[in-house]
Amino acid sequence: MSAVAMDASARVRSTARIERRKLLAQLPFRLLVVVCALGPFVFGVLLKVQSGTPSDALFGVWVHTSGYAIALVVLGFAGTWGLPIVAGVLAGDLFASEDRHGTWNTLLTRSRTLDEVFAGKVLAAITLALLLGALLAVSSILAGLILVGGHEMVDFSGRELSSGHLLVLVALSWVIELLPLLGYVALAILFSVWTRNGIVGVLGPILVALLTQLLALIGNGVWVHLLLLGSAFDAWHGLFVAEPFFGPLVVSVLVCLCWIAGSLAAAWLILRRREFIGSSPRQGWQAPLRIALAGVVVVALLALATNLGPAGVTRTKLSRTFAPEFKRLTLLQQNQLGHPIPAGARYRILPVCAKRGAKAVGPGDWTCTMNVYILLSKGTQPLTDTPVAYDVSVQSNGCYKATSPPLLVGQSTIRGTRGRSVVNPIVTIYGCFNVL
Repeated sequence: MSAVAMDASARVRSTARIERRKLLAQLPFRLLVVVCALGPFVFGVLLKVQSGTPSDALFGVWVHTSGYAIALVVLGFAGTWGLPIVAGVLAGDLFASEDRHGTWNTLLTRSRTLDEVFAGKVLAAITLALLLGALLAVSSILAGLILVGGHEMVDFSGRELSSGHLLVLVALSWVIELLPLLGYVALAILFSVWTRNGIVGVLGPILVALLTQLLALIGNGVWVHLLLLGSAFDAWHGLFVAEPFFGPLVVSVLVCLCWIAGSLAAAWLILRRREFIGSSPRQGWQAPLRIALAGVVVVALLALATNLGPAGVTRTKLSRTFAPEFKRLTLLQQNQLGHPIPAGARYRILPVCAKRGAKAVGPGDWTCTMNVYILLSKGTQPLTDTPVAYDVSVQSNGCYKATSPPLLVGQSTIRGTRGRSVVNPIVTIYGCFNVL
């Protein structure tokens, strides 16, 4: 490496250190540190003092049973809203603040080129974003283990996983979340450079997260949904099944890299076209309004394109995933009650799934009836036919929540063989399947 390149690298690192110190001294960043460090503990304490559960969140009914469920519920919220907020607050005002304070001229006359300033600011934002993401991950895991304990919990296939297995999967899931976090940081940087407005830079990633949630509610195709940056936060789902699937994870990695590279490249091209020496800070809301108008057009086009590609949610995929999971959970429930299936006997589950009032394809409200047969031995006629009906809410990412009335499956908690109350595993069932 030449001396010139080494000097440039040193100046970039020096600029990054200065920018990190500036961010560390700001109140918004300190508040982010407090929230990331203490938020999961506050959430866990609130759950401890009440009997209710966040059942709409994946693994929500298990928060009083296993501390890993708390970490995964926090993970789900972080992917939906928390991490986009972190990205916006951290990087949304990173470049716009120089315009607001009129400090570009001073900044660029301190033996730093525009390239070095840009690279240093981006490096500082990425470093602190990874720090906050790691802090939130560690805090959520520790909160669950301290407040509830590292007990066993079922996965999306109905298997009971050991504490060590769950710890590895939860840690990997949080690592997967870091890449889309960096995607939102790059997006916040783009908004900050493009609009020169800190408010837009901070709120932009949050609005993108909101639009991602809205677009996930419509359309049956997989392409648009998988290409949205927010969808990459769901890539960890494939780890919690008996036969892990990695297709969505691979796609999400590529999508995140494209979003990061595209956003930073666009921000750099916009920045290098500007005139700094002798120019005055640009005021007004013309650029934000143009971006808002362009955003409306893009969202409308994306909404029209949500049916492109093969259907991610189908009757076959849902039935093929739900039936074996229900079978495992039924066996688990009977063992918890002290009613194991007789030796030589086995369950046969025949599922019948349909979408309410619509063609049996796409996300939305479904019904699944599990017809349960008990075969005493191979080749014999079924002993019983017990239908168990479930209301199933399926999302575009292939995850679902299935609930059945207590009249059919019992109360939400049951008395186990050891005399203590345990979660009835077949009242609320969570699952995910591969949409590709």
